[in-house]
Amino acid sequence: MVNKLTEINVYGVALVPVIIGLVQLLKKSGLSKKYIPASAIILGLLFSFFYLAPDEPKKAFLLGIVLGLSAMGLYSGTKTTVLKKSKKI
Repeated sequence: MVNKLTEINVYGVALVPVIIGLVQLLKKSGLSKKYIPASAIILGLLFSFFYLAPDEPKKAFLLGIVLGLSAMGLYSGTKTTVLKKSKKI
């Protein structure tokens, strides 16, 4: 059981930058900014339901929400940090 739990955590963490990249592709293809958060959560749910926990819907739902929110937070935090650093220099 420990191996399966570790496996989900490792792949889940690795999927966060993948979701960020896919959301950026959606933005470049013309998706409106107001749909970006929803698209990150939808991608997280898709990855979790079809890849991380296909046989466990409750776990997949929770992991999908966590993946989507993590991707949004990582992107937002990085963007804010870079913008603040560039203004100070």
